[in-house]
Amino acid sequence: MNREVARTAAQWLALLESGAATERDHAALQHWRDSHPQHEHTWQKAQALRQRFSVLPQALAMASLDRPQVGRRALLKRALGVAALVPTAWLISRQLPIDSWRADLHTATGERRRLPLAEGGSLQLNTATAVDVDPAQRRITLVDGELALNVPGAHAMTLRTRYGEVRVSQAEVCVRQLAAGCRVSVLKGRVQVRDVNGQLATLQDGQQAPLSAGGLGARVPFDVLQLGWRDGVLTAQNQALGDFLRELARYRPGVLRWAPNLETLRVTGSFRLDDTDRILSLLASSLGFEVQARTRYWVTLT
Repeated sequence: MNREVARTAAQWLALLESGAATERDHAALQHWRDSHPQHEHTWQKAQALRQRFSVLPQALAMASLDRPQVGRRALLKRALGVAALVPTAWLISRQLPIDSWRADLHTATGERRRLPLAEGGSLQLNTATAVDVDPAQRRITLVDGELALNVPGAHAMTLRTRYGEVRVSQAEVCVRQLAAGCRVSVLKGRVQVRDVNGQLATLQDGQQAPLSAGGLGARVPFDVLQLGWRDGVLTAQNQALGDFLRELARYRPGVLRWAPNLETLRVTGSFRLDDTDRILSLLASSLGFEVQARTRYWVTLT
């Protein structure tokens, strides 16, 4: 399941279960479902799971019929909360698999880490990233997320992904795990890529290519702005606001939603990732929209 799709479905489900969804919310949900077959497929799975658990509140309520009214209301409220959270928790567990929690190193949403390696090398982990490290084999496995690996010496390190391996020697590379593959960007030097079928290819300094079950895709020049996260910066150059917000949401826990008419506004600037609330405030003042925060973890832009 596409993790971004699962995340979005979980957010929509939580909103509907909260009872706070408006007619505009329902229309936006329908638009999202209609925009891609995978969206509708994921939503139907969520709905089916919710129906399987729909008997839970009723069963708990029946067990409390002989209790005082206040106690019965409290129990029913808790039961409804449990029933609403179960499908959402299942969806989130699909996008945050247990392998990430078992990994040797991992970062939380919004967290970034830089670790020194032997011989002057370094490993940087972006938001919500998990890796396994085998120093004896000089091997790093990207379980989920995004990392930057710098190996200045001639003694190579192997970076494993679900879709193949990248051999890094006297080079620096950035790899981001995606829904159906990963994106490999070479910052300097050259790296050797071996796909899951055993085919070898070379990526040069300044090149970027997708790596998937079908092998290494077409090489294109990469946009250095994509790698600003290494310095704690998110940069946009005449970028659509919707695309910018989807990237920003990777660094914020909770739900970030926006009105459809904000999607095509343009953004230019560099923003510090240490304070995403401030980023939203700056965007709101410059682009003329409002930030409505129900809580720190549920924000809507209108």
